[in-house]
Amino acid sequence: MTQTAAPSTPAETPATGNARLRRILRTVAIVSCTPYLSLKIAWIAGSHIGIPEGSSLLEHRTGMAVANSITVLMDGAVIVIALLLTRPWGLRVPAWLLAFPMWVATGLLAPIMAGFPLQLAVKALGGSTNHGSGREPFLDEWVFGVVYSGFIVQGLALGALFVLYARDRWGHLWRGRVWELPVGAIGAAMGVPPARAKPRAWGRATAVAAALLALFPLTTHLLWACGATAGLSEGRVADRTSDFYVLEAMYVGFLVAAVAGGWLLAFRRGAVLPVKVPLALAWVGSGAVACWGGWLSLASLGGVDDIADRPTQLMNLAYAGQMIVGILVATVGAYFFAERSAGRPQASQRSA
Repeated sequence: MTQTAAPSTPAETPATGNARLRRILRTVAIVSCTPYLSLKIAWIAGSHIGIPEGSSLLEHRTGMAVANSITVLMDGAVIVIALLLTRPWGLRVPAWLLAFPMWVATGLLAPIMAGFPLQLAVKALGGSTNHGSGREPFLDEWVFGVVYSGFIVQGLALGALFVLYARDRWGHLWRGRVWELPVGAIGAAMGVPPARAKPRAWGRATAVAAALLALFPLTTHLLWACGATAGLSEGRVADRTSDFYVLEAMYVGFLVAAVAGGWLLAFRRGAVLPVKVPLALAWVGSGAVACWGGWLSLASLGGVDDIADRPTQLMNLAYAGQMIVGILVATVGAYFFAERSAGRPQASQRSA
């Protein structure tokens, strides 16, 4: 038997590894915020750049200014996170104070990073557009290209920084494969503390609840992705393009990823998988469905003049359902980390 040293604490592990790479990624993350922030600040100041005449955005100037101010703060938070992930003082920040905004950022950016390239690919292959719908577009086409391209670069840089940071601070909690995680009597025989049984039991109950609640939003998004119109507002039906179908398919994929990740973690399925695989599924999937479900639910409360464009009750239920599923799966991940942290002292001895 050999004794290995316990992982160093955050205070003992300054974020100095790959220092040059971290500085480059930080610069890229901050610079990639510029297009979005510049447009938003210009709109708040009264500019109409990128907004065509007749756009519905020009009908609610006060609401538009408030919404743009909120999104400026949200994107500005990315700059703060980029600094936090690359400075030594960032390792002293409480875990929850970093994990929550990073989870939100992941959830908001991941569907854009995956969906926008898919939308472009589908259009290149002859996908439908809204040019024949008779409606005035609310933004010029170039705005989406500039903003979403910035989001993709932003997400890649911020994601790489977070991986480096998390590896330094919490990497010891997701080492190994799923089959190595203690389960039931085996864990007790290995000397696993009884305190770990409670997080595991709650985690399993939460994973089951998430799987059951996911059936409704999963079914509705799948039906809409396949062309069904039941439950959609009249305006949404009229505006369906290839972009709509890509987004609905994306929601299905992220719901499946979230539930699968939570289930694998809670019930120790997929024994040969590295622990980081179900963690990544749960992290990205839960963030995407929770944050976009919450964003769409919030948007539906903003008030839409045209009754045909107002979300139906079924649409609101689907958005709320996926938001709840995402929160439950994120809770499963929290239980997992609580369980592994409680048993960490016993894991410092390994066979040679």
